[in-house]
Amino acid sequence: MTTQTELGAWMAQEIAEQPKVLADLVRDRAALRRTADHVRRFRPRFVLFAARGSSDHAALYGKYLVEVALGLPAGSVSPSTTTLYGAEPDLRDVLLVTVSQSGGSPDLVEVTESARSRGALTVAVTNTPDSPLGAVAEHTLDIGAGPERAVAATKTYTASLLALYLLVREIRDTPEPPDADELGELAQRCLDAGVQRVDAVASRLRFAERVVTTARGYSLATAAEAGLKLAETSYLLTRYYSGADLLHGPIAAVGSGTAVLAVCGTGPGGRAMSEVLDQLTTRGAEVLRTGPEAEHDLLVPALSEDLAPVLEVLPLQQLAWRLAVERGLDPDRPDGLRKTTETR
Repeated sequence: MTTQTELGAWMAQEIAEQPKVLADLVRDRAALRRTADHVRRFRPRFVLFAARGSSDHAALYGKYLVEVALGLPAGSVSPSTTTLYGAEPDLRDVLLVTVSQSGGSPDLVEVTESARSRGALTVAVTNTPDSPLGAVAEHTLDIGAGPERAVAATKTYTASLLALYLLVREIRDTPEPPDADELGELAQRCLDAGVQRVDAVASRLRFAERVVTTARGYSLATAAEAGLKLAETSYLLTRYYSGADLLHGPIAAVGSGTAVLAVCGTGPGGRAMSEVLDQLTTRGAEVLRTGPEAEHDLLVPALSEDLAPVLEVLPLQQLAWRLAVERGLDPDRPDGLRKTTETR
């Protein structure tokens, strides 16, 4: 019989490995620079992302980076238009970035191979460079997170975020802020500081059945990933919303029976959450905040807004782990899930 201390042992270990994974990725940039140089020479007019699950949330973050930092339109591929309907859009002048931790999802492999044959420059961001995806992409960026045995992605998610951030900075040929070089140390501090606060938040959510996660801007990816982690490890009913979308109707369903995890970062995205939080509080929702201010329920380092998602998800991963274990569930082996989902 599995004891509580054994539940989620892999997930806990992989959460703890993230400071080293992030520090190593910042140091080893040769492949990123080669790829960025090729992208600059290619001069794309549009960037498309292909991804599923947690990787799709990393791609959402990538879209913000591309549109804000590179000034290029960005969008998401619908893999089924290729795999089920056989669509063959003209992808000349398009950069396709496929994000896949395993590199083994058949639909993402097919989309990447098809896009390359139709003129796109293809880049794979993966933890498995020798995977089928790595074989069909023109450029492969190894996020170097090492084996991830828990089904719930943790270190591969944050490493994917950081790889996209560094790639965009290299394409733009702009030095990153000093915080990037300190990410490993900052991540360790964040994890160390999070334990007590995570326990307190977990106690407030222990009996929750419905959770809404919300944010604006770059942090929307964090809200999406937090919702997924809670759903797949604790089997909670979760839904993520942009703070703006929440005000456009869904807030009517939020009341005293709803717990809300709000990501409140710095910059325009964080400031735009003020009205959302005021209305949620007025409606009697249990609002729990993640951000850099001392009064926030889950505390994260104060980073530039475009880099913050790499670290602000850490206490939310710890929270998902803690809730699952306290409910007697094993977050390493969520019911009905596998590490690689073979969709078409």
